[in-house]
Amino acid sequence: MQAKAMHKPATVSQGQRGARRPNPGKKRGASLLRLLRHREMMLALGSGMLMLAGWGTDGWSPELSVILYIAAYSLGGFIKAREGLLTLVRDKDLDVNLLMIAASLGAAAIGYWNEGAMLIFIFALSGALESFASERSRKDISALIALRPQTAVKVDGSGMRTVAVEELAPGDLVLVKPGEVIPADGVVTGGGSAVNQAAITGEAIPVDKGAGDEVFAGTLNGEGALYVEVSRPAEGTLFAKIIALVEQAENEPPQTQRFIKRLESRYAKGVVAATAGLLLLAPPVLGWSWPQTFYKACVFLVVASPCALVSSVMPAMLSAMSRSARKGVLFKGAAYMDLLAGAKVVAFDKTGTLTSGVPAVTELVVAEGCERDQVLAAAASAERLSEHPLARAVVRRAEEAGLELQPAEDMRALAGWGIEAVVSGAVWRVGKADAGDPRLPDSLRESLLRLMREGNTVSAIECDGRYAGIIALRDVVRPEAKRAIERLHRLGVATAMLTGDRMETAAAVAGEAGIDHVYGDLLPEDKLRLVADLRARYGQAVMVGDGVNDAPALAAATVGVAMGGTGSGAALEVADVVLMNDDLERVADTIALAVRARRIVKQNLAFAGAVILLLIAGNFIQGIPLPLGVVGHEGSTILVILNGLRLLR
Repeated sequence: MQAKAMHKPATVSQGQRGARRPNPGKKRGASLLRLLRHREMMLALGSGMLMLAGWGTDGWSPELSVILYIAAYSLGGFIKAREGLLTLVRDKDLDVNLLMIAASLGAAAIGYWNEGAMLIFIFALSGALESFASERSRKDISALIALRPQTAVKVDGSGMRTVAVEELAPGDLVLVKPGEVIPADGVVTGGGSAVNQAAITGEAIPVDKGAGDEVFAGTLNGEGALYVEVSRPAEGTLFAKIIALVEQAENEPPQTQRFIKRLESRYAKGVVAATAGLLLLAPPVLGWSWPQTFYKACVFLVVASPCALVSSVMPAMLSAMSRSARKGVLFKGAAYMDLLAGAKVVAFDKTGTLTSGVPAVTELVVAEGCERDQVLAAAASAERLSEHPLARAVVRRAEEAGLELQPAEDMRALAGWGIEAVVSGAVWRVGKADAGDPRLPDSLRESLLRLMREGNTVSAIECDGRYAGIIALRDVVRPEAKRAIERLHRLGVATAMLTGDRMETAAAVAGEAGIDHVYGDLLPEDKLRLVADLRARYGQAVMVGDGVNDAPALAAATVGVAMGGTGSGAALEVADVVLMNDDLERVADTIALAVRARRIVKQNLAFAGAVILLLIAGNFIQGIPLPLGVVGHEGSTILVILNGLRLLR
């Protein structure tokens, strides 16, 4: 839905998505679109009413009754007959649609007009319900495309003007008014508002945004105005990548569905051959009359058709994908949902995946006679002007502790070691710790060696040439990482960590998170090799990563999962699944959902096959009326569809 530039800002509800005033013509167009979308259901219901009218007039006007039945056939069978003929002409193949049409026409040919019309009606109704089910299960995924922004209010030296989002370039400034869809990825430079990011991250609660915060195209601005500096062109936005994933997902059926589609053609031909054989052999061999044989052949055409088998897979898979999308997990295709159900091991990258990717202070040890807060405040004051990630972590820790930082004078960098500055008249130095330094007190040396064994980077803090303490920093494990690993273990899935970081650090992080297997000091080609080894050992291996160096491993895994919020473009490109909110717990959730989807598919296939066999046996052993065969056959189709839709809850 496009964001529209208006002269007067106004608060707009989320449901309006940027629409400012009612448009009667647009409403009529939307109503017509909904009408066309439900055409299949309307034709089916019309066919049913004509069938009832034909049945009601049969006693006093047989001619009118036949006319009404013909109308019912035409109305209900039009779409299915067209689909069947297109398959026959274009692909030189048979499908279920032609079998049903042939059975209904056969019933009419021997005078069973009502039974044939009932077959057409229920077949058309089940087809309409299946279309509705597919549309409903795709709704949460394809609704993203409706949020695609079309225009933006660009702010430059000449004032404000409305431009197409394709014209925006990095560095441009845009104004996003209250209630509008944010048109581009960027950074807020002015204003403040709560932004609904559900379309991107799956978060249900709007996130407060102010100067310096990142925002995404396709998310909905709240009550305040925002000035946003564009960071990516329209085709490179995270939202554009999501839409590409969605469009690809709808064209990637799982292996089970591909097998059933191949089977459908051969099965349909087999049913036709069996029907022809029945018509030729049954009368002389079994002594059946011609009308009786023809009637049983029509029933056989109906009950033996694989409609329920064909509908057993995709509604369940699409429902699972739709539910995942609501939680911020996007699939490039239903095939990957099917593969994920067989996952036996999940391998994680470390930095930015299991960890936050930002170093944090883990421990501060001060020398005897030094005050803890004074040492931390002085170190942070000396580091405050540095842009080094470790320096920023020290400053952040001091600010979190509420310490007052003093101005630093004569600050200078000490090449290969750290920094030096004068704080409150004393010379403070912060830099690389050396366990072999003879000036280092024994108590600090023991702590230094322990902290290094635990995978920390340790800096020394000196005051006027004497050690005041040591400070340990490490890329901390994400809060949800341990819970995610525990949930995977409860599912019976093993875990591994693949990282380019040194082995000591990797082992410490793996121990904290509860990882089963840890591999450190890896190059990208090493990760690729280890993923192949995990696949050989476990069968189905999932790789979760975020960086460019993870792309080869993501591509080599059975299923590659990329972190969508912090992930690189290369990782998003090769991954099969994207975690838009970077929540590792969603990995276990999604595997559990995939397992449940596969279980439902198996239930559907077993049920559909059993119903077909039961109806075929009943037709030849006892004989069943065509209406009962229709209800049993199409009823089983509707039931497997509804069973698949349970995953939407």
